[in-house]
Amino acid sequence: MVAEAEVARSSSFPVLEVQSFSPPRASAHFREVRELPTVTSHLPAPSIESLHVSSSVESFAAHHVEVTSGEAASIEVAQSPIQGFAPSIRSGSFADIGPRRNMEDEHIQIDDLSMHLGPPFQFPQPSAFYGVFDGHGGPEAAAYVKENIIKLIFEDANFPVSSEVDGRFLVGLMNSLQRAYLLADQALADDCGVSRSTGTTALTAFIFGRLLMVANVGDCRAVLCRNGVPINMSQDHRPTYPGERRRILEFGAFVEDGYLNGVLSVSRALGDWDMKSRGSADAPCPLISDPEFQQVVLTEEDEFLVLGCDGIWDVMSSQHAVNIVRRGLRRHDNPEQSARDLVKESLRLGAHDNLTVVVICLLGSEHRALSSLPSRQRKRRFFSLSAEALCSLRGLLDGGGSR
Repeated sequence: MVAEAEVARSSSFPVLEVQSFSPPRASAHFREVRELPTVTSHLPAPSIESLHVSSSVESFAAHHVEVTSGEAASIEVAQSPIQGFAPSIRSGSFADIGPRRNMEDEHIQIDDLSMHLGPPFQFPQPSAFYGVFDGHGGPEAAAYVKENIIKLIFEDANFPVSSEVDGRFLVGLMNSLQRAYLLADQALADDCGVSRSTGTTALTAFIFGRLLMVANVGDCRAVLCRNGVPINMSQDHRPTYPGERRRILEFGAFVEDGYLNGVLSVSRALGDWDMKSRGSADAPCPLISDPEFQQVVLTEEDEFLVLGCDGIWDVMSSQHAVNIVRRGLRRHDNPEQSARDLVKESLRLGAHDNLTVVVICLLGSEHRALSSLPSRQRKRRFFSLSAEALCSLRGLLDGGGSR
């Protein structure tokens, strides 16, 4: 089963599990982003005000929130910095063209973000960044976003620079990510080298200390393995899903055979400006680029994170993927091989799309050694014998020795 997140307000101790936020779509923000100059190799200073996340996110920074997720245990954190257990990060990836003629997937894999960016950036440790971008209508949009997303995120003057994870850091991170997604979307409209008929999904994952933050636009998926139970860290943005379908219909659009306006299989994407340009103030385009966020505080029970394009999830459940990776890591302890295993299994199951997987291991060697032991080796049972039974046993042993 997949653990789902249930959110409830608590007036006692702060407890955090998987928590998701979807910033409200504000047309004023969208119009302001459209007025930005073209994003080039040196991003100009932003001329718009900082985007604001929803009041629920502000509330998280100011209040305690209790979130319970399926069978996963509760985690207590205070408003003070997140401390304690620290993940030990290493990753592997694999991509395959599958049965398609062209490869339109891209991905990013950075296990040490602080070293990658260098000074003056200061982050909680460990720090890592990953992304999967599934293009459609051509490879240009996915390639562009892969090339520029890091710059768009970290050239934001308001990106939080801190060695501690707290409420202020969380809100600043979400602001910067939402703004970077909207800037990337606008840049695809302005770049003459990118066709207006091409677009891409964008799934990104940050790890700062014990904080895992996932931002998603489109139908790639992030799955966290917690003690063998999959926790979906993103929602697939497809027109058939109730929340997305409702929003599409409210925009005056329609869903036909699972496709947005009978054309596109995703309900959120970067690019696709041939569709977005048809929208107006009175009838905005239902295809949006606003990311949804989910975050969780990692514990010793969190074994690994899987990021995959929709080609994987079209033929495989989250539980199936977790089972394959978990079994493989116990056997060979190689995340790249586990990514290959997932792609191989997807092809065996009849995948019909490009296939890209990133596997991020979260446990150090001491935790891996314990989790890899069969349960019968981890659980020792002790028995006691009565005095009478002990005497009988001694007699049997002595008698056997005399023979």
